[in-house]
Amino acid sequence: MKITRVEAIPLAVPYRRPFAFASGRVTAADHVLVRITTDDGLVGHGEAPPRPYTYGETASSIVAAVRDLFAPVLVGADPFARERIRADLGRTVANNAVKGAVDVALWDLVGQACGQPVHVLLGHAADDVAAAHMIGLGTPAEMVADAVEFRDTYGVEAFKVKVGRDLAHDMAAVRELRRELGDAVELYADANRGWDADTAIIAARRLAEHHVTMLEEPNPADDVLGRRRIVAASPIPVVGDESTITLGGVARSLLDGDAQAISVKVARTGFTDSAKIVGLCEGLGVTTMVGNQIDGMLGTVASTALACGQRALARHPVEVTNFLLMADDVLAEPPVIADGRAAARQAPGLGVTIDPDKLAHYRTDT
Repeated sequence: MKITRVEAIPLAVPYRRPFAFASGRVTAADHVLVRITTDDGLVGHGEAPPRPYTYGETASSIVAAVRDLFAPVLVGADPFARERIRADLGRTVANNAVKGAVDVALWDLVGQACGQPVHVLLGHAADDVAAAHMIGLGTPAEMVADAVEFRDTYGVEAFKVKVGRDLAHDMAAVRELRRELGDAVELYADANRGWDADTAIIAARRLAEHHVTMLEEPNPADDVLGRRRIVAASPIPVVGDESTITLGGVARSLLDGDAQAISVKVARTGFTDSAKIVGLCEGLGVTTMVGNQIDGMLGTVASTALACGQRALARHPVEVTNFLLMADDVLAEPPVIADGRAAARQAPGLGVTIDPDKLAHYRTDT
């Protein structure tokens, strides 16, 4: 089996309502669908969500990278030779979202060729996992309403709360969320690098008072000395996310004392490097969890597959609900969140089908 074609298709899918966080705000999913076809007629898919304020990638740069840099390397390659492909793509620096989407598409192809779902190939730790929902920035009332909707409609009992702006406003939102949701619901916080180190230390202590379990990316990623001060002073674990976007970056962060837990995202490390990161963290006794890149439906299916494949990831609620903020998408069969859980698809590969009419409607390159 050889790869014969690699495509990068830019999409623009509107959101039902904007999603805001300390480092940005999105009103539409300007994602890129990566599609890889083989001479056997199999088609693998991956989703690349550009985040210029985090990784520097845009939809245009992703399309260009696939067309000019990665397709020439991939065409003619064996999809099973993922380590060789990984090394070839690694000769180009950065481009995390592109590499993640390509890796996901390769695993999709391999699963189809083997007749096995991706989560089974990854280790089959579980068939479903608890879901967590990310609550975007807003007024305390808006943030509470978002959480209540996902608790009552989908049974979600774990929430990542976006913070990282004015500290008083953030604490008011956390306080109202805890009061409304009760102590049985898990709350953890994500500042998206929005505070300075001194503010983050104060925030961590106040978050602990509201039984918030973790604090993700409290200050700028390049302020490593400030991050270490936060880790030393915080009563709750500090989670690395945007500051730990490669396998080597995770190792350095953990060994240098910059983080105490790691958020793993399929959208930037695919399945291959995500599994390597999880294994590294297991060996060091460090907690890992599946984060959300404000993924669309395809990214959500991939994140669920990763979590169900790895025992260490299946233990913690997985951030897989934010596709529900989108008005539509290109998958023929949307993911399902029910009773607070997300199930891995049992069909070979990722088990997804792209709706051709929706793809034609939302693509922006025609």
